[in-house]
Amino acid sequence: MKKIAMLVGSLRKESFSRKAAESLIALAPESLKLAIVEIAELQMYNQDLDENPPVTWTSFRDKIREYDGFIFVTPEYNRSVPAVLKNALDVGSRPYGKSVWNGKPGAVVSVSPGPIGGFGANHHLRQTLAYLNVPAMAQPEAYVGGAAALVDAEGRIADESRRLSLRKFLIEFEVWVGRNAD
Repeated sequence: MKKIAMLVGSLRKESFSRKAAESLIALAPESLKLAIVEIAELQMYNQDLDENPPVTWTSFRDKIREYDGFIFVTPEYNRSVPAVLKNALDVGSRPYGKSVWNGKPGAVVSVSPGPIGGFGANHHLRQTLAYLNVPAMAQPEAYVGGAAALVDAEGRIADESRRLSLRKFLIEFEVWVGRNAD
């Protein structure tokens, strides 16, 4: 079984991204154990603190090292990713040469109430992941538009075609992890 960390880029109480992440956990193949890793409490990255890092940084880095891969679930803010998600990537990538992301497989799911499903955030995040040496799954892509109607009152994906599409995404990610994880 491969352990997969899910990083959710939205802090909002009723976050569409968090609801999408929780739905993905329910749809995951048995060989993948998906778990949300919280990032809200991470102090903003400041290189001056690398010599004596905050406890939240060291515990986050230690936790991320335990995982075999990552799924990043992000909303789109101004055609990019939210600061909280970028900060988590920065904290995990430092100090230089000790990145917790290095070489582990990843995938991106972008979520938006709009029709294009966070396309800008998805591709902007992929640029950062390329630099961090996270092989990001290229296909299938996951753009979740119309996110306000994604889940029903019980928290399940409301539309059967979306459920099948996201299940296919996870099955392909399972293969991707198998090819790219140590």
